[in-house]
Amino acid sequence: MAEEQVLTGGNVSTVVRVGDTVRKPWTAATPHVHAFMGAVRGAGVDVPQTLGRDDRGRQVLEYVPGRPALDSDPLTLAELSRVGLLVRAIHDAGAAFRPSPDAHWDAVIPAPGDDVICHNDLTPWNLLLGERWTFIDWDGAGPSTRVWDLAYTAQSFTLSDTTQPPAEAARRLLALIDGYGADVAMRSGLATTLAPRTAAMYELLETSHRSGRQPWAAMFTSGHGDHWRAVHRYVERHEEAWTGALTGTPG
Repeated sequence: MAEEQVLTGGNVSTVVRVGDTVRKPWTAATPHVHAFMGAVRGAGVDVPQTLGRDDRGRQVLEYVPGRPALDSDPLTLAELSRVGLLVRAIHDAGAAFRPSPDAHWDAVIPAPGDDVICHNDLTPWNLLLGERWTFIDWDGAGPSTRVWDLAYTAQSFTLSDTTQPPAEAARRLLALIDGYGADVAMRSGLATTLAPRTAAMYELLETSHRSGRQPWAAMFTSGHGDHWRAVHRYVERHEEAWTGALTGTPG
């Protein structure tokens, strides 16, 4: 077997590269996550190929070359639109997917509904850019709603920089949502979901800090807590700007 190389960036588990594959822990949710990934891939979305288990019981996935969007230059409006289109394709595939009755999921943050099987972490740290644009780290997939999942994507790609003028952030937000092709009702619902979805991430970190639940307890004290507190305040404070951009009403 080729030499194992630990990949940086993972917070929940150890991930290693072995040749053209990635190895990570197998959990009770893995068979259902792999079935979902296969369905999304079968719908024409570029998803890492699942390759079963290795002799150490770890899941084996295709290694996808690229750089995380988080570590790249800020995406242009056209690129944000491309992200929205990609998320829409994943959601459409998730809506058509029918998990087995005994499906187990490891979603970290409870969702307000279970209309669609979602990735639940379609964020800049999980989007690889290169010849392919591919979302990785599907282990937290599970039932959610389009609006709840899209709100996290939209916030993480366009509203995470609290120094950005709200008008500019709103333009970036609109580009992503236009790319998604959200209808009027979804845009209205999204505008009021951005702040609660951001608060949910902060609450995960804060409650984990109090209970000692790892790895989020350590993340809270290493700067993530302060970051998400500031982002939530920013998103909540400028809700009128997001509403105005998404619904075409003055903000």
